[in-house]
Formats: sequence, C-alpha cells, structure tokens
Amino acid sequence: MLFTLLRRLSAGFFAAGRGVLRRSGAAVQARPALAAWVYGEPDEAERVSEAELAEENYRDFNHRYFAGFGEQEKMLADGPRMAFYAAAVARRVRPGDRVIDLGTGTGILAAFAARSGAARVYALDHSDILRHARRLAEANGLAKVNFVATHSRDFTLPERVDVILHEQMGDYLFDEAMVPNVIDLRERLLRPGGIIVPSRFEFYCEPVKVRDERRIPFLWELNVQGYDYACLESERPDNEDYYRHMGCDPGMVDCFLGEAAPALVIDLMTLRPDEPAPELKVVRTVVNSGRLDGFVVFFRALDGDDLALSSSPLDPGRAPHWGFRILRTEAAEFVAGEVITLTLRVGAWAEPNGWRWSWTRAAGP
Repeated sequence: MLFTLLRRLSAGFFAAGRGVLRRSGAAVQARPALAAWVYGEPDEAERVSEAELAEENYRDFNHRYFAGFGEQEKMLADGPRMAFYAAAVARRVRPGDRVIDLGTGTGILAAFAARSGAARVYALDHSDILRHARRLAEANGLAKVNFVATHSRDFTLPERVDVILHEQMGDYLFDEAMVPNVIDLRERLLRPGGIIVPSRFEFYCEPVKVRDERRIPFLWELNVQGYDYACLESERPDNEDYYRHMGCDPGMVDCFLGEAAPALVIDLMTLRPDEPAPELKVVRTVVNSGRLDGFVVFFRALDGDDLALSSSPLDPGRAPHWGFRILRTEAAEFVAGEVITLTLRVGAWAEPNGWRWSWTRAAGP
C-alpha cells in the first residue's frame, strides 16, 4: 500500500515537472529574442551540422513526396511556372549544349532542353517518378535524354556541362536544398562560362495585414462573445508549425504595411556555400496604416530583366502551386511613418522550422 502511494506521488511529481519544463520551453521558443538569449546563438560547427541534417531530412522527404502523381500534377498545371521555364530554357539552351536537369520529376524541363537542341540532357532524380519520366520521353520521341536514378551529389561525368537546369525552390525559397545542391553541381560539373537556369532570386519577408475575415488570431488573443481566452497565453504550443500559416489564395492578404523590397538578392552563379548569412534584418517604414499580423515570405525567380516567376500573395500573375508563408506575430497596430524592424535568425536556411523571428517598432523620422 505504501509503495503504491509513493509511486503515485512520484509519478505525479515528475509529470508536473515535465509540464512546467514543457510550458517554459514553449514560452521561450515562442519569443525568438528570449530564445536567443536563453539558448545562445549556434556556433559555426552547429550551423554546419544543422545544415547537413536539414539536407538529409529533405533528401528523405523528396524521395517520398515527389514520387506520386499528385504533386507532379500541381506543378505541371501551374501556368505561370511552366511559361517561365519554357521561355527561360528556349533562350538559354543552345544547340549542342550538354545540360543537367536537377530533380527532373516527369522530365518536362529536360524535354524543353532537348527540344531547344541540347546534344545531351542528364535528367537526375532519386524518386520513383523517374520510371514514368522514362516512359513519357519514349512516348514523346525524346532520344537525347539520359535519365539517371541518383541524388545529384552522387552524380559525376567525365566532362563538364554547359547548363544546369533546376526547379529547386520551396515555399520559403531555400527549403528544397536548392543552394547546396546547385552549388555542388556548379563546382564539380559546370564548365567555366556555363550557366544556371534560373540563377537569380529575390527573397522577401514583408510585414503583412491579413484580411479581417481571414485572420486567425492566436488562441490567447481571442475573446469570443465575452468568453476570454487570455489565460491560455502561458500554454503556448512548442510546435513550430503553429507559428506559421500557409496560403495560396491571393484573397487572404489585405496589404503589406510597407513598400515591398527584396530582403535578399542571390545569384547561384556566384553564391558561396556559407551564404546567405544566418541573420537577416528587414526594415520597413509603414505606408499602409493597419494591423501587423506577421511577416509573409515569398520569392521571385528572374531570368534577364524581362522574365520573372513570383509567389507573392499580391501578384495577380503569381505561380499558384507555391504557397506563401506567414511567420505569425501577435496583433499590433501601426500608423504611417512608424518603422518596423524584423530580425530573422536561422540555424539553416534549408530548415525553416529552425527559423526564429522578432520585431521592434520605432517612430518615423
């Protein structure tokens, strides 16, 4: 009897302790500035480890996620996406070129390259979709495409190629291991003077107001018909996905609070493996008074000065199969002239679950 009582008491004690630690950890993680103070900033070795882990996680995800018809259908049915690539490949691939198509999927970009006169296209993929890509190429009479079932890191050639063709952009731009995979191929297999299509990107992280009817506040911000949820603020979830919203519907966003401008501009032809830097600051002067609901992440891919592919929620010609991501914040009202400064800290750009953000306000000049 005594032993049973002690066991129940100890179980209750440790359960309560775990609950306190969980709630404390969740509260800290939900406040990026406090998390950075408590846990410190990762050193370079930790960042490298996080980057390698993110890449390995994505490799496993990629093998499963893109193997089925469902995801391929979304990409192929995306009119702006396909028009961008058809135009970019037509202008960049020349007769006689040797081309690597990184992550070929059903082989549509490899087909564009072959039809532009490429002498040989090496279409790489390590998911099971490749067997369908081979069948499609045969049915469409493409004889100059070599389909290779491998991860790009394991692929090699006796000679270098003229073009690296890819579509490795995720909703957060960096979350499909675009940078490490393309840079690896660039360093090993792209000839001097060769090109990457696309190579130039703009990354945006804009303070945003969601339309009132589409806004979903944090639970502890709610007061529903006089029923107040504020007491649940101490129970903030420690699930990273909770602090992000994904949308594809342009009707979700009311406006950006400031004038949108690239927070980062990168070129895969010159980008170093240790770039971008692990901390980013975005400063915006408010031009549209209203409520801050978070920071919306989107990108633009560029080819020349006249060809762009956008995932912006306010671009009527956006590519719809990409979602835009909102890094949520608690509601705050701003008036024109005030200045919002976002600090975004990343462990690895390819692993958005490790991103942490905070913001400050200041009076305008």
